[in-house]
Amino acid sequence: MLSNGKSAALGLQHVLAMYAGAVIVPLLIGGALNFTPEEMTYLVSIDIFMCGVATLLQLTVNKFFGIGLPVVLGCAIQAVSPLILIGSNQGIGAMYGSIIVAGIFIILISGVFSKIKRFFPPVVTGTVITVIGLTLIPVALEKMGGGSKIMTDFGSTKFLVLAFVTIATILIVQIYGIGFMRSIAVLIGLLVGTGLAAFLGMVNLAPVAEATWFHMPQPFYFGRPTFEWSSILTMILISLVSMVESTGVYFALGEITDKKIQEDDLKRGYRAEGLAVLLGGIFNTFPYTGFSQNVGLVQLSGIKNRKPIYFSAGFLILLGLLPKIGAVATIIPDPVLGGAMLVMFGMVATQGIRMLAHVDFTNESNLLVVAMSVGLGLGVTVVPELFAGLPETVQLFTSNGIVVASLTSIILNVLFNKKERGKVDLETSTVGSEFAETGNSH
Repeated sequence: MLSNGKSAALGLQHVLAMYAGAVIVPLLIGGALNFTPEEMTYLVSIDIFMCGVATLLQLTVNKFFGIGLPVVLGCAIQAVSPLILIGSNQGIGAMYGSIIVAGIFIILISGVFSKIKRFFPPVVTGTVITVIGLTLIPVALEKMGGGSKIMTDFGSTKFLVLAFVTIATILIVQIYGIGFMRSIAVLIGLLVGTGLAAFLGMVNLAPVAEATWFHMPQPFYFGRPTFEWSSILTMILISLVSMVESTGVYFALGEITDKKIQEDDLKRGYRAEGLAVLLGGIFNTFPYTGFSQNVGLVQLSGIKNRKPIYFSAGFLILLGLLPKIGAVATIIPDPVLGGAMLVMFGMVATQGIRMLAHVDFTNESNLLVVAMSVGLGLGVTVVPELFAGLPETVQLFTSNGIVVASLTSIILNVLFNKKERGKVDLETSTVGSEFAETGNSH
């Protein structure tokens, strides 16, 4: 049984791992829509607060919602471009109105969507989890280089030193650490990397100084929501994309924690996600989904129960109420985060490969499912312009490598399995006929 102190340290590690990914969504959307500094402060604070609430909804298992896995929820990055488009063309009210309707939509279709479990055998889940890890690795590498490839000093020596010192620290702790120390290897790596960055004068404390001490969540902070049909349709499509991605996260965590994911588990998980999205619209934040980066952290730490994640949810809620404390997590330099991300995303990909080890690859159909899904998933990630000529609605699906890999693996698996079943039926029928003829000859 983990002590509260150890659980809190593990929970903090999860928060630090997902914090940058969580705050980037409000920063991108708020910046694009020209929010004032005061509005940006609210947006970031309430976003972190709602990440904690959303995570708590998934942890709390009851008849209606909660999948009960050690999952951390954060803002869905795929919603950024559509929400900027809606906010720019239809207004802030339409943006939040569409999020509210999308949350209700997820809750209503959770039962139907949960029946897709049979479309996720090991060949599909293993492929999707592998692609989740592999498609996130470029994000880690960009962070390691300084944060953005368009920077003039991208990939400079100082950035690479920070990144690889962080990686080396994590690996050393994993190899030579004992007991609980190995479980918080990523946290130790982040602290050592940030400490070195501070020594080199690369830590900016301005965000901490500028942040306020306390902020209370306020429903409809940016005004009353409005409901515009094209905006609503767009967010419903984004919700479907997020649900497919979350399904992969659920199955990955189920594999890690040795929990068989049932239809009822998926139904409660989707409902919790829908409720989080609905609350996000009411409190003027954004859609929420299971965060892939925390899957690798569960695998790496070896701690598979939910207690640390309860602390993560508590920390996120507290950070949302106390912006000045929450801003401390933003001072971690990008190269340090990138080093830690590389380790975690690599672990996610490795978990997918482990799942694929249970697949029968003497069946060439399974080889083709994996080959095509991984190829298209990674291809779209590296060359997202491939489908730029398609309608924007279609691009909501084709621009996300994880979703492309998911849909490809599901469709091919259904088609090939149908073909294989046909072969089996034909062989069985042939054998039966031969047996009948043999019986008649006697």
